[in-house]
Amino acid sequence: MIRKEQIAIIALALWLTLVSVFTLLMQRIDYEVFFVICLMGTLVILQLMQSNYVQPGYLRYIRYLTAAGIVTFGVIVAHKVMEILAK
Repeated sequence: MIRKEQIAIIALALWLTLVSVFTLLMQRIDYEVFFVICLMGTLVILQLMQSNYVQPGYLRYIRYLTAAGIVTFGVIVAHKVMEILAK
């Protein structure tokens, strides 16, 4: 029987592979866009694997990682806004 965290790992690996393949097919590799799309997929997968009543120990560390990703996303958005305002 496959557990939830194994399904989440497989789904995340498939999501990252799909995003990588599409960026390579477009022949436009932008690390900021890649990071944002991967973060969105990660957040969706994390939301789907959460249970209402039981919180495994690994989920706490994943939340720290998610918080770091959201802070990085904020930095990217601030950088893009500053680029737009500088023009």
